[in-house]
Amino acid sequence: MLDTALRQRRALLHETRCQTCSLASLCLPLALDIEDMDQFDAIIRRRAPLKKGEPLVRQDAPFTSVYAVRSGSLKQVTSEGRGDDQLTNFYLPSEMVGLDGIDAQRYPGSVIALETTTVCEIPFDRLDALSERLPELRAQIYRSMSKEMHEDRRMLRLLSRKTADERLASFFTSLSARFRRRGYSAYSFRLSMSRGDIGNYLGLAVETVSRILTRFQQQGLVTVSGREVNILDLAALEALAEGEGGA
Repeated sequence: MLDTALRQRRALLHETRCQTCSLASLCLPLALDIEDMDQFDAIIRRRAPLKKGEPLVRQDAPFTSVYAVRSGSLKQVTSEGRGDDQLTNFYLPSEMVGLDGIDAQRYPGSVIALETTTVCEIPFDRLDALSERLPELRAQIYRSMSKEMHEDRRMLRLLSRKTADERLASFFTSLSARFRRRGYSAYSFRLSMSRGDIGNYLGLAVETVSRILTRFQQQGLVTVSGREVNILDLAALEALAEGEGGA
């Protein structure tokens, strides 16, 4: 049993090298040549897979590292101390976790695996030092931070100005685009998050989410079976997300 675990651990370390990672073109090594990528690879800490429900980081823990999601998915949950937990983000493969902890030097929310998930841990002090020598890496860090700021603004607009139907349509079209960027189907995908998680994220009751999904299926926009989603009319869904639909 020990030999088997050791072999699995060695296999994990081997296959998560940046040069052999299928997500390298979407992650921080995007702009690096082979020699620079070796330097980046040397600072990464390899971690055993997280199980479903296992935390990657906990809210208010000291900020030490950022993480690149290699496989699986995670959610970020922030507690305001009144017993109300707010789901503030979902993370998919190639996306960066922890950038929002740089300023306060603490993680602003707990990040929890939605399914079996593997990540690459990148100690921030070593990443910062390496980026001083590699301008391309620093530029990619800035792009990742800018992307997160843009997503925060999009989420504020989503919650403050859109109807419930528009929110859920926006959620599906955003997932569709994120899956497409990773080389997966933009029309058929599995939701790793529950309807309760989706409702929490969008500021909707779970019953509202279920009711809207039924309406979307009646309108021929999507079909949903359990957590399997098939988008039937992406153009119409995108129009609805932008407030141009007639839902």
